[in-house]
Amino acid sequence: MSESPELKGFFYPRTVGGTSGIIPSPPWYYSGDLLTVEYRTNPERVRELLPEPLELADEDPGAVALIWADWQSCSSSREELLDPVRAQYKEAFVVVRCSYEGRTFSRCVYIWVDKDFAIGRGLHQGYPKKLGSMWQTRPHPFAQGAPQIAEGGMFGATLAAGDRRLAEAVLTLREPSETNGFVNGHPMAHHRIYPDIARGATGDAYSELISSGAAEFEGGQAWRGDVDLRLFESPTEELAALEVDEIIGGYYRQIGVVWNGGETLERLV
Repeated sequence: MSESPELKGFFYPRTVGGTSGIIPSPPWYYSGDLLTVEYRTNPERVRELLPEPLELADEDPGAVALIWADWQSCSSSREELLDPVRAQYKEAFVVVRCSYEGRTFSRCVYIWVDKDFAIGRGLHQGYPKKLGSMWQTRPHPFAQGAPQIAEGGMFGATLAAGDRRLAEAVLTLREPSETNGFVNGHPMAHHRIYPDIARGATGDAYSELISSGAAEFEGGQAWRGDVDLRLFESPTEELAALEVDEIIGGYYRQIGVVWNGGETLERLV
């Protein structure tokens, strides 16, 4: 009887060759354009999205960031950049702030992406990723068919999932900004979970609270401006429950990020 083969690969599916896995091993490298809308909602709606042991942030507990991102990403080999279908994707994600043991964290409570490898990375990082359709206006140095990242530049963004539009925004840049907002400015506090496989089970077989963030970060000049944001009801999504009570601001920035792991804050199961 032959020995069992050694299977290779960072994530599923693991094979003898090791090339079929949905994602390669970290570190992962990202370059992208971010359109961010920050607003305030009822803090109770934020509290509903914070499982134990997380609590509301002490300051501005109802602050929310809805962020569109147009990414190009790769592994250390950079081979994905020569096969762009493996490198380019879009996402839209909703971030709130929370508190754990007196420390403020950011937390992604909803996120939609348009590629399977982005979902695979989310499983590893604790992001609750789902498939969706995201579009945002791209800047270009030549103005014939694109806005510039400059005063007066106008950018649109839309988000849909399950054949239904969930959000849309229009941002008109006004002036340079020292920041790209504050809601998404902390290490992330996420739960990594796997439900129990037993028939009738209601709990999790595995659950931990983790923290992660950028191992390296570069950012271009941030811009802020006037923004209009609309959220829409859906039978399969709950984004509209985070209704817009007050717009804080709109921002645009090009960034580069390296992600290379995180840490366990608390093992829950």
